[in-house]
Amino acid sequence: MALPARQQLKYWGIAAAVFLFVLWWLGDVILPFILGGAIAYCLDPLADRLQRLGLSRVAATSVITVIAILLFVVLALLVIPTLINQAVGLVESAPKIATNLQTFLTERFPDLIDEGSVLRKSLVGIGETVRDRGGQLLNGLLASVGGIVNVLVLFVIVPVVAFYLLLDWDRMVAKVDAMVPREHVGTVRRIANDIDSTLAGFIRGQGTVCLILGIYYAGALALVGLNFGLVVGAIAGFLTFIPYVGALVGGALALGLALFQFWGDWLWIAVVAVIFFSGQFAEGNILTPKLVGQSVGLHPVWLIFALSAFGAVFGFVGLLVAVPVAASLGVVIRYGLSQYRQSLLYRGQDNSDEP
Repeated sequence: MALPARQQLKYWGIAAAVFLFVLWWLGDVILPFILGGAIAYCLDPLADRLQRLGLSRVAATSVITVIAILLFVVLALLVIPTLINQAVGLVESAPKIATNLQTFLTERFPDLIDEGSVLRKSLVGIGETVRDRGGQLLNGLLASVGGIVNVLVLFVIVPVVAFYLLLDWDRMVAKVDAMVPREHVGTVRRIANDIDSTLAGFIRGQGTVCLILGIYYAGALALVGLNFGLVVGAIAGFLTFIPYVGALVGGALALGLALFQFWGDWLWIAVVAVIFFSGQFAEGNILTPKLVGQSVGLHPVWLIFALSAFGAVFGFVGLLVAVPVAASLGVVIRYGLSQYRQSLLYRGQDNSDEP
């Protein structure tokens, strides 16, 4: 005899509360395991494809691990130090950029910005604030990264966790499936498949889009010769997972820097604008339809709320789990709404559809 719905809801509610409490209590302790699980989840389709080509699961996992380590070494030696140096340089140059803007306005609009005016003081204050706050932010990030993601975590725990999870991924999924209550196994499998499709479309697909656009923006801006082009392109690519935010922030930052650097040479300013317009065209018409699809179901506002809420409550770990939890909740809510539309509460006693 099945348990009443009220009791089932109570048990599942207790399980969700325990999960959130453990997430909050353990905090940064579970960070390497979350990172390892995320890496294993993203690489599982590649391991399955290598298996279909004839490799064993162990061989496929080993090949993926070796390639991932080589890529990480290249990034750590060549790309990451350059990005950090450019980010620090951009923050330190903020007062100079504000001064240049002040000079530009003074020369071309002398009545707009007089000596001692509010606008003049605001520009100077903005530059100093960006330098001070930006420096504090960078130092805080580096300190937190040094404290949380230490050398042991980066080079030992995360790769080991990712390797073993990727190796046993299919067996773990089968064991979890075997523990699902038999009465609800069909529904749970259907919801789990929807969640997997959403996560695959967003995390794998959108992550690939962010990577491609980040490389394109950074490489193109660096070739143009724009100062801090690499870090601007990286920022634009990283923020692409929130629709339009990456293009707006990166485009505004790049065009602002281009105006100061190439003022009077309108061709190069136009080239910088074309880089972002072409990137947006490729994203909207080629990359997103091919890699993400149209059925992800993560609204930008819902995504921003999830990142803000989980980041505020659970810290950095909350930011990592915000997208999977938001995607899962979205699927569950859509399933609940579909059940509601089929219920007597919605359709009424006559069981007729609304005209």
